[in-house]
Amino acid sequence: MLQAAEDDAKSTKSKGIAAWGLSVPIWMKASWFKKHGYTKIDKDGMAVLLWKPFTEDAVMPKWIKQKKKPGKSPGKVTVAAFINGWCPGQNLVFERAKRASAEFGPKVEFQEFHTFDRDLFLEWGIGDGLFIDGKKVRTGPPPSYEKIKKKIARRVKKLKKA
Repeated sequence: MLQAAEDDAKSTKSKGIAAWGLSVPIWMKASWFKKHGYTKIDKDGMAVLLWKPFTEDAVMPKWIKQKKKPGKSPGKVTVAAFINGWCPGQNLVFERAKRASAEFGPKVEFQEFHTFDRDLFLEWGIGDGLFIDGKKVRTGPPPSYEKIKKKIARRVKKLKKA
């Protein structure tokens, strides 16, 4: 399949092809692409951007970097979830966070960002992600519903103390 993708890209006169993989030994290992002639060119957390040029004048791509950070809502815990739908694991994270947030009623504000809207994606520089009170939550592999709920509960508990 990889060879077919490369052949297809070459047939459209593309000067190179990019792929992404993970630096951890689970699904979509970046090391697999390296074995097939790709070079690591950028990294964002455990996501690795890889590149295979077909011509000498090919220009390497780069990850679109995060431009904005979700904030906090006064007197509430803010859960901001970014989703574009391409990754089943991240879709799970989104749904788990939404459900867990609802359990705390008005103490939690759940903010949805549907980044399949390209303008919204470019505004934030975040495709998929989960933030609790502005702090990024590691989402790979997807945390369980219970883990997400526990993270939110800790922040709700701190609200009561303030």
